[in-house]
Amino acid sequence: MGNHNTNSVNPSAKVEYRLKKNAEEMKHQVITFGLMIFLTLMSFLAVAYDGFSNWFTIPFILLLALIQCAYQLYYFMHMSHKGHGMVATFMYGGVFVAFLTVLAFVTIIWW
Repeated sequence: MGNHNTNSVNPSAKVEYRLKKNAEEMKHQVITFGLMIFLTLMSFLAVAYDGFSNWFTIPFILLLALIQCAYQLYYFMHMSHKGHGMVATFMYGGVFVAFLTVLAFVTIIWW
């Protein structure tokens, strides 16, 4: 009775919660991995199919690459978890600056 803490929580409830949370996290990662494999196969099929012109294939592959990058940042780099707000702000800010830089150079070269 000397070491009895009245504010303690049920340790088995914490373990069950963590197991449930880890199983849910693993499920999301497996689904995302399968989706990325599917997007990669779509890219290969777009290149292998002779019916598509380069004007369709190249933007299609770039779009699929952007989608894969977003999935990798959000799920595999754990950006979906709480506490990553400042890191996400800097990363998205860097992506925005890179996009503006590429847009500026393309505009200068093409016009």
